[in-house]
Amino acid sequence: MKSVCILVQNIYDLDSRVRRKAEALVAAGYSVDVLALAAAHGKKSYALGGVNIYTVSLGKKRGSLLRYAYEYVAFLVWAFVRVFVLMRRRRYAVIDVNTLPDFLIFAAIPARWMGAKLVLDMHEITPEFYMSKYGITEDSLLVQVLKYLEKISFNFADYVVTISEPIQDLLIGRGLDASKSIVIMNSADEARFESSAPAAAFDDRSHPFVMVYHGTLTRIYGLDIAIEAFNMVHGEMPEAELWILGSGPEQGGLAELAQERGLTSKVKLVGQVPSADIPAWLNKCNVGVLPIRCDVFLDFAFPNKLPEFIIMGMPVLMSRLRTIRHYFSEGALSYFEPNNPADLAKQMVRLYQDGRLRARLAARAKQEYAPIRWDIMRQRYLRLIADLAGSARPVIECSSAAGMTAAER
Repeated sequence: MKSVCILVQNIYDLDSRVRRKAEALVAAGYSVDVLALAAAHGKKSYALGGVNIYTVSLGKKRGSLLRYAYEYVAFLVWAFVRVFVLMRRRRYAVIDVNTLPDFLIFAAIPARWMGAKLVLDMHEITPEFYMSKYGITEDSLLVQVLKYLEKISFNFADYVVTISEPIQDLLIGRGLDASKSIVIMNSADEARFESSAPAAAFDDRSHPFVMVYHGTLTRIYGLDIAIEAFNMVHGEMPEAELWILGSGPEQGGLAELAQERGLTSKVKLVGQVPSADIPAWLNKCNVGVLPIRCDVFLDFAFPNKLPEFIIMGMPVLMSRLRTIRHYFSEGALSYFEPNNPADLAKQMVRLYQDGRLRARLAARAKQEYAPIRWDIMRQRYLRLIADLAGSARPVIECSSAAGMTAAER
């Protein structure tokens, strides 16, 4: 049995992308170890779904650049030592390193010495992430250093995974060898989210018309924009409600904003919902809302929540972002201009008033999502790992549809 080790500076239980990959590997017959941050239960090692998880209690208390640097370096050192110790016993065929940080790939140096192949799964584009978070410019010294670290990291890897074609193109422009890169999208597991009777397809006014967001409540996701938009038009949508599922640093501020706008009976901050319960909650709702802000980093976003809404058969109110427009046409999503409550408000009313439009959008989105669904991404990932584990140069044959833009489809 071949063994694979996955490195991720996150809590494994909460990282849906890493969990999907690890569970796919186990189902395909691999032995899988994960090195990650400790979960709330604090266990140093445990098993979940056939995956062995080893953790370090480092936490994620980020804020300042120094704190980021400390956490990145501390996890790198711990992972380097753990890989060295485990590699002597397990002889991993492949090490799958998940960013951030990009330079976490160098924790796999001992495995490279002992013959393992290295995959760098670039969840984010680091220079743009810091430009967005700290408001620094592209010509700043920090961004130049981050681009250098990014380049030496993807050059060191045997294969590089990106989460979208626009990000892949960006990295190729910064020196990534296109012949050793592949796109594996942030697709959702259809088995968890498929629904036979989505509320979005019907015009039933005997129940509230529910617009929903679920996930972390941070500023980048623009929930304040959604509340402001709803405030502009709730009089035209008497049966409508906005449900916000999740927790995060913006939770208190969002509650205050809803109260200030007199929307406490219309805007429901539900709080944290267990991951396993999300499909049942979504099945009570009519429309998904993703009012993500737009900047140099977020323009490349492809949120996990979008595929989940689509699989559930829900039409989606979506910020007009570059990566989303690459995959989905105007006929698939109800786009609005990012950071613009008035434009979002207009789209809210449009979907509220037209049940047939909601059904058309949901059907078209499912059609355009089909070439990038998880079943296809899983096979692409497993083929990559199998080729690397066999010491052969990976040759990934992708369907032509999977590489098309929404306009081309």
